[in-house]
Formats: sequence, C-alpha cells, structure tokens
Amino acid sequence: MQATVRRVEECRVCGANDWLEVISFGDQELANGFLPQAEEYAEPTYPLDVIVCRNCWLMTIRHTVDPDALFSHYVYVSSESDLILDQMRHIVDVAVDRFGLAPGDLVVELGSNVGIHLGMFQAAGMRVTGVDPARNLVEIANQSGVESIPDFFGPEVAGRIRSGKGPARFMLGRQCFAHIDDVHNVLDGVTTVLAPDGVLAIEVPYLLPLLDENQFDTIFHEHLSYFSFGTLVRLFAAHGLRVVDVERAPVHGGSIVVYSSPADAGREPSPAVAELLAVEERRGLNTERPYREFAERTTRVIDSVRTLVRELVAGGQRVAGYGAPSKGCALLQFCGLDARDLEFLSDTTALKHGKVTPGTHIPVISPLQARANPPDCYLLLAWNYAEEILRKEKAFLENGGSFIVPIPEPRVVTAESPGGQLPGLNAAA
Repeated sequence: MQATVRRVEECRVCGANDWLEVISFGDQELANGFLPQAEEYAEPTYPLDVIVCRNCWLMTIRHTVDPDALFSHYVYVSSESDLILDQMRHIVDVAVDRFGLAPGDLVVELGSNVGIHLGMFQAAGMRVTGVDPARNLVEIANQSGVESIPDFFGPEVAGRIRSGKGPARFMLGRQCFAHIDDVHNVLDGVTTVLAPDGVLAIEVPYLLPLLDENQFDTIFHEHLSYFSFGTLVRLFAAHGLRVVDVERAPVHGGSIVVYSSPADAGREPSPAVAELLAVEERRGLNTERPYREFAERTTRVIDSVRTLVRELVAGGQRVAGYGAPSKGCALLQFCGLDARDLEFLSDTTALKHGKVTPGTHIPVISPLQARANPPDCYLLLAWNYAEEILRKEKAFLENGGSFIVPIPEPRVVTAESPGGQLPGLNAAA
C-alpha cells in the first residue's frame, strides 16, 4: 500500500524556505522494506532528493514518508557488535561520572528499540522507561524486563511518564533523532519530563564524515535529517537547552553525542563545544561548497561500485553481500545491483532471514547458511563494521575469498592485500 508522502517546504529546524538542491537519487523503495520471497513484487517507491537549508545548514531529504509506514513494524534491531556495545557502556559511564546519575534516578530513552541500552542503566540501579513506535520491538523489550511504551515520543507521552514516575535525570536518543520530522514536538516532550538539572544525550550520525567519506548510502527515507553540530546547538537553544558537551563516536560511520541541559541548570560547556563549532566553521559547513563536492563524489563512487561488482561477476566470480543493513539496501538501489549481480546477503538479524531486499530482491540468509556455500567475494554492505568483520572473517580471506569495501572509495581486500586495492580490477580478480 502506498504511504502518504509530504514535500518539505519549510526547514524543520529554523522554518526557512531557501534550499540548495544537492543530489537526487530518483524514486526508491523503502530501505527497510524487506519482503517475503515471491514470484512477482509490487512495491511503492518514493522520491529521494537531498537538499540543504541555506539559513541553518540542515541537510535533509525533500520528501517525508508517513512514519507509520516506516516504523510501526521495524526490522532493525540494536546491534550487539562490540563497537556498539562499548559505545552504549561509555554513555552510561558518562552519565554517572560526568553528570552524577545515581541509582534510583529515572532514565528515559527515545527510540529505545529492544531495550539493550536501557538494560545497562537498569543493571546500574537506575529506573528506566523506553519509548518506541515499533510494537514488535517494544514487546521484546518488555519481555526482557525493560519497561517500554509503544508510541511516538512527544509531550503527551512525556507527561504520562512524569506523572507516573517523576522527572527524568537523564534522557537519551541514540541513532533515532535523525528519523524525526517534528523535532520541535519531540523537544517539547523532552522539556516536559526532563528534571531541572537533567541531561539529554542525543547521538546522531555526524554530517562531517558523511560528506568527507562519501557516506551516501546513509541517505534513505527513514533518515530525514543529516545534522551538523552547529545546527543541533541552534535547535536545542530554541527549547531552552544549553549544549554542555559533545563527543565524536566511531559508530555508524562516525557520529556525535551531544549533551544538553536546561539553560538555567548552571552547567558550563566543556571546551569541546567551542572546538567542534570552530572545526565546522573552518570546514565551510555554512557554505554551499562541501555539499556540491559531495554530490560529485557520490555520483563517481556509485559508478565505480557498480562497475567493480559487474566486472567480477562477468569474470566468473560469485559475489554476495555481507550484511543487510538499511544503508546496504540503499547502496544496492543506488548502484542498480540486484539478484542478477549478488547471489544473496548474509545477515545476523533473524527477522530478515528468508526475505528479500527491497527493490533489488536479493535473498537474505543466515551466516550459517552463507558459510556452507561461501561466495568468492563479499560486497561489504555493513562497511561501518569493516575492521571488526575483516578480523572475524580471517579464515574466509585466507581461503582465497575477498571483500569489496565500497565506502569511502571502493577497494578490494584480500589476505595478500589486507589494506585493500583500488580498482585496477585485474589485480583483485
């Protein structure tokens, strides 16, 4: 069924209507819209065009899809990779050591998924409540003992939490804030339940590495906003929240964690705040140049990945995909690679097994099945975990297998060339 789609006219952060057109990916299927295997597929497509607000420099997509179509039944489950789990533990430590969170304090998480992160706070003695619109994931969280509410977060839900449990000393939203269209409504909810000395931690993919490292595959319909730090500082200030710290995080291709608190709480910003704002100023994120350059590089990398995969297949190699993340589905769609090019995708998420990828209709199987019939080469769709995966798959490489790492530039990794080779495909084949 075709979901409602709305064209963005006014910037969701500042309300301006002065847009730089960056790049159009045309009409695309939803990157998380995995399908049961069938003889024929009929999928809705939605426009995917990237624009930048010339007033506050928010990068966004031009059209938003009804969030019920995107999130009411969600197949992304919080990763349990070492990298992600370490980042979750780090935020718990920061909450305790930097901001004085103590046992018995209330922690509220937006986009809480299956409750893995809240479970860590719970183990440290805090009271916890999660809010997530995906009912299937909330059910898993509640079954594991992490109290969660199946809803979109806003003032009404926040008011219920505050009435029932009191104010939240710590609130967090990891990798969900970029999905939100009405960010002002969500921040109104935050200020409804946040304690006067409370702290909000928002982790988002960071615009700077997205631009620098050609991370175009992180652009899909669920990700409405691509935030610079300066844009977030401006947004939070509009709701009486003062940014008091920021950290770079090595997750999802490079993220930032932004910590803010009510402006009258008396918390002084760390030096990192001014330092990162200065970096963005030097890099020209409030000018058109980096966005235009990103569009040019994106077009070139898409062509290079497509050519590399198809030359390997034409040379008799069997190619499959490693991982089936949303970004991987987006990359396959942008490159026009489908089941004629890749035999399967191997992914650890059981909810995806036995299904096919949106638009490109490549079967998704378990790692156990993949190991029973390994390809000659994997296209590493979960490239943001490249170091961890390449260590894990040492035996595959030593047995003559190879990986294509597509981002930031396509390179082929083998046992003989662990750092990868740029095509020149002859040396890789």
